[in-house]
Amino acid sequence: MVGRVVATVAALALVVGCSEGGAAPAPSPSGTSGAPATGSQVKLTVASTVVSGIQIPWGLAFLPDKSALVAERDSGKVKRVADGKATEVGTVDGVDASSEGGLLGLAVDPKAPYVYAYYSTSSDNRIARLTYKDGRLSEQQVILEGIPQAAIHNGGRLRFGPDGFLYAGTGDGGDRPNSQNDDSLGGKVLRITTEGKAAPGNPGGRMWISKGHRNVQGLAFDGSQLYAAEFGQNTWDELNAVTPGANYGWPAAEGAEGLDGMVDPIAQWKTSEASPSGAAFAQGHVFMASLRGERLWAIPVAGGKRVGEPQAFFVGEYGRLRTVEVAPDGSLWVTTSNTDGRGESRDGDDRILRVTIG
Repeated sequence: MVGRVVATVAALALVVGCSEGGAAPAPSPSGTSGAPATGSQVKLTVASTVVSGIQIPWGLAFLPDKSALVAERDSGKVKRVADGKATEVGTVDGVDASSEGGLLGLAVDPKAPYVYAYYSTSSDNRIARLTYKDGRLSEQQVILEGIPQAAIHNGGRLRFGPDGFLYAGTGDGGDRPNSQNDDSLGGKVLRITTEGKAAPGNPGGRMWISKGHRNVQGLAFDGSQLYAAEFGQNTWDELNAVTPGANYGWPAAEGAEGLDGMVDPIAQWKTSEASPSGAAFAQGHVFMASLRGERLWAIPVAGGKRVGEPQAFFVGEYGRLRTVEVAPDGSLWVTTSNTDGRGESRDGDDRILRVTIG
């Protein structure tokens, strides 16, 4: 595996594959429409722009009233999106934004009036619980701290599982040994209670259920099966089917290398075609938003296995894509990420797109 030394934060945006990557190469003519670049199992159509003018949207989560909350990475603000407008409902305290850090994932508690936020401070990444009442966030309480933090590889995705526990994808914080260190929260998929404790049934009673990840920014459930999208370094980005107790190989492996005791991904892509962030499951597919790749991938899966070829949609049409979530009406909401310092901002960026599945 090719190593790289990043000397300064300013150099990060120039290093291809080490982090979230810069703008993708110009797409080929065959990849510039809403039709997939290869044979199709689903049809995706951008039906509308839900809202525009969001600054570096990252986390996105739906409320019981079918509106959504969206996190702005650098400002630390959370906005409620409804009726084509985005209205500020609060700010997460302590956010220290960086090249890839800041206010990241959001998750809405399915059983209580709480919102959970994953965010970077000056010293670590944390998960906090906030009360959402009468259209405002308040009563911020840190439930977990000490997740490795750096300008890069902060992970940040949150998602409630069907078991009622909170799952979080973390990164190695730019320090590769964290991913294999059982005592580190870096380079892991965490499974915790809403109080920030290790969930019952976790292997070894630890906070995490899998290790050997480089930078997990996408989590998606198909029933009880969890899938995780992960940034590679120079060569391969990954989609992994997560099994509790499994080791996914980083830093010894990047992509499918067949190493003893380590689990290969079920799909992989060149970093120029993906640099995946958010992921969501619907209609037999994991949908994966790609930053440097500037496309939305649809990967057919079943039972923790890939059952067909991944399909690429909207290649180069909307720029960098950060987050994808299934909306209450069954459509996909997809956020762009062109104002994050690594893309080319377009008129109206950043925006949330409503994508229908045919």
